[in-house]
Amino acid sequence: MEKQVKEKNELWEWTKALLIAFAIAAIIRYFLFTPIAVDGESMMPTLEDGDRMIVNKIGYKIGEPKRFDIVVFHAPEKKNYIKRVIGLPGDTLEYKNDQLYINGEPIDEPYLDAYKSEITEGTLTEDFKLNDIDVNLKDDVIPEGYVFVMGDNRRYSKDSRHIGLVDQKEIIGNTSLIFWPFSDIKIVK
Repeated sequence: MEKQVKEKNELWEWTKALLIAFAIAAIIRYFLFTPIAVDGESMMPTLEDGDRMIVNKIGYKIGEPKRFDIVVFHAPEKKNYIKRVIGLPGDTLEYKNDQLYINGEPIDEPYLDAYKSEITEGTLTEDFKLNDIDVNLKDDVIPEGYVFVMGDNRRYSKDSRHIGLVDQKEIIGNTSLIFWPFSDIKIVK
């Protein structure tokens, strides 16, 4: 009889340990970090199709997106997109002759240098201004609570030029750690 009680207690202890482990894993995944797979080529050469990344979900609960952060957000197509933050609230934004201008100042985008050197005709990024994308913008300025995002593969990216500004409430988090494939583990900028 004593042996049966010990076996039941041991089984109960194992069950409790497993339930606690699953609860902790669920909390971490739901509130703190979650994996995501890159789907498509819109962020090449920075991210490749099939890269697996960790999304930091707590960073923007205590802070704001920063220029050039790579973010994951809920897109209008009921899909999650991975793009780079280019414009922040209060910014004016323009592309002219493959050069980014924010608030009238030219801004370097070193993550595009490798791609730009491969282009034999035309530009990587077509010319545009914010009010070309959204004519309702007041003074051609990104409003509070929104960001302008673009993929690094500018010719083949469905981004704010097509879907409009991204509400910061739709941003799941930022990402910079590739964890799979194993040979490509790295932190991207």
